[in-house]
Amino acid sequence: MLMHVKLFRRKKNMPWLRNTVAGLTVSILIFVVSIVGLPMGSIATASDMQAGNIDYDSGFFFVRIRYDMSLRSAGRLFGGDLPWAHDYPRAEQNLARILESVTAVKPSDGPNGSNILDLDDPELYKFPFAYMSEPGYWTLSDQEAEGLRAYLLKGGFLVFDDFRGDHWFNFEKQLKRVLPDSRLIELDISHPVFHSFFDIDTLEMPWMYNLPPRFYGVYENNDPNGRLMLVANYNNDIGEYWEYSDTGWLPIDLSNEAYKFGVNYVMYAMTH
Repeated sequence: MLMHVKLFRRKKNMPWLRNTVAGLTVSILIFVVSIVGLPMGSIATASDMQAGNIDYDSGFFFVRIRYDMSLRSAGRLFGGDLPWAHDYPRAEQNLARILESVTAVKPSDGPNGSNILDLDDPELYKFPFAYMSEPGYWTLSDQEAEGLRAYLLKGGFLVFDDFRGDHWFNFEKQLKRVLPDSRLIELDISHPVFHSFFDIDTLEMPWMYNLPPRFYGVYENNDPNGRLMLVANYNNDIGEYWEYSDTGWLPIDLSNEAYKFGVNYVMYAMTH
């Protein structure tokens, strides 16, 4: 079974941030987060993927999933852009500091903010939370499909982020290879994942891709009363808000809301 970190601090009951952010811890933290990583606005390429994985030490690990790039010419297009590494490493570094400041979770202090793993890596089973960017370009081998299936059924939780429009078709196709009988169900605000730490009031978010953001999930045994195994942030890019939260380029309230989703996902993963 996957290792889970015991939590001691009680859930915060914080309202949805609107125009006023004074006095809210998360708002303050957005200004004080200081990260040493890729230059702002840069795109992670293969040369940026320095060895940075660290051994499990009972702390929280943000695991970023690496996948094959055959749907994007092995990453050679767009200057070697790697969709699975979008927002790396600033997104996970910033989220880790928010987690450390507002929860009892102690993130592990890796140099890049996350461990980067393949889906068939046995190390994945040590970590209850994993994140995949741009599943519209995701491909996987039979071994990776088997690995992810085992990970999810053993208690793992996977967040899909940063995809939109017709990217859905590849995402659904690859997911069916992992869980052939799974049903993607649209989630509403009543689901416990949106209340696992912060009480999120609404799933309405700005249209980042000129399309309405939606949240989908797959339940264990397709039972809506059971454990949620994954969340898909469709027509959305929550990691982008994390990455640029300390730059002043995005509205503070949107960055705050994105952090609420991230914190809730982590807390749900470690308690279910």
